[in-house]
Amino acid sequence: MSDPLAGFLTTLDLVDTGARTDEDIFTGPSQWMPNGRVFGGQVLAQALIAATRTVDTDRAVHSLHGYFLRPGDASAGITFGVDRIHDGRSFSTRRTQAYQNGVPILSVIMSFQTEDEGLEHQAKMPTDLPQPEDLPSAVEVLSTFSHPVAAVWARERAFDMRHIPSSVYMSVDGPREAKQAVWIRALGRLPDDPTVHRAALAYASDYSILEPVMRRHGVAWARPNFKMASLDHAMWWHRFARADEWLLYVQDSPSASGGRGLSRGTIFDREGRLIASVAQEGMIRVGD
Repeated sequence: MSDPLAGFLTTLDLVDTGARTDEDIFTGPSQWMPNGRVFGGQVLAQALIAATRTVDTDRAVHSLHGYFLRPGDASAGITFGVDRIHDGRSFSTRRTQAYQNGVPILSVIMSFQTEDEGLEHQAKMPTDLPQPEDLPSAVEVLSTFSHPVAAVWARERAFDMRHIPSSVYMSVDGPREAKQAVWIRALGRLPDDPTVHRAALAYASDYSILEPVMRRHGVAWARPNFKMASLDHAMWWHRFARADEWLLYVQDSPSASGGRGLSRGTIFDREGRLIASVAQEGMIRVGD
């Protein structure tokens, strides 16, 4: 059996080609996926790594706004072009485009900032939810299903996800509410590099963000003729936290219409600090 965490870290080990036109050019591998399409979180994390390579080391990413333009081919590598849009006294702005076969599959703009002092407040973390130790692991849940994709998810994902109130892999149990929470953590120790942890959080943020839409309408991942694809993704990093320690991802969906669903997420560490905020809209089609 392959080591999913090692595979995840391999995708972040981009190669600097040394090419310098109007962009800095990097290349990276794709992770195998059962549907043959590049996982959106993977290419987001790689785009972040590429952009970070072009900014001063004292500047950390604080926001990301991207569009998924085409499905990526998981059997092929990806080329990343980074445009150094602006460098100011405190902020740097970068645009990263991910290419396969000469066409972009992702376009994302990111902003980086030096550490600074200022006003501070945050939303409160829910306190009435089960702790991760009181919930079944993703492997325990997925191993109960005789489904080929469930088997792959149980073996190949680099992150454990523990749903509250329950997963929506094979069925949707409980109230049809457009909200849920998920404890997430990398399956093993990650390098101490803060950029790796921020990229890991971007990666994992894409796993379950649209599930509140599915939960509201009783649609499970295993439903026949169900199709979903991320359209855009926005993320804001407020405070640093390690992605190999438990984080609570609180999610809700304010709207679904026109074949699209919008979800929002807030990520807290176990001390209640607000680490990041996420928003994503996706195409959702439910066939008969």
